Amino acid sequence: MRAACIRYRVARQRIVWCAGLQWKGPLRRGTTLPELIVVLIIVGVLATIAVGRTTALRDRLSVRAAATETMATFALARRWSVSRATRTAVAIDTASASLIVRSYADTIAHRRLASSHGVSISASRDSMAYAPNGLGYGASNLTIIIRRGSAADTISVSRLGRVRR
Repeated sequence: MRAACIRYRVARQRIVWCAGLQWKGPLRRGTTLPELIVVLIIVGVLATIAVGRTTALRDRLSVRAAATETMATFALARRWSVSRATRTAVAIDTASASLIVRSYADTIAHRRLASSHGVSISASRDSMAYAPNGLGYGASNLTIIIRRGSAADTISVSRLGRVRR
């Protein structure tokens, strides 16, 4: 059902009666200062919420990417030791958050996790070695914890050289 509107012209101004409401004059084109302040406050609150969630998401994604790169580095070391039939070691530098793959005097790979992903790492051992047959070479398991902000991920390397997240 449509409300009936009556239009009148009185001395260059229009008067419109619609459902008991009266409107005079031309349309107002603009906003008032209180309206702008309310809109800016709402936008500020929404931006604050979005930034907090975006920071946590960025931390989780960086930790996940660093964990994937760490697992790929251990897989590279294992493949290298099997294909070349030599011992290969992965040295873990927790101060600079980097992984260095070495086979005797040769450096095969150097992954700088702090500079590429902005993470910090802690490890239960300083290195992990692979025998020429691809099995882990050492007495105990290795645990690496990768952190950034509130996000963290743990990687475990067994005595046999198997890597798990």
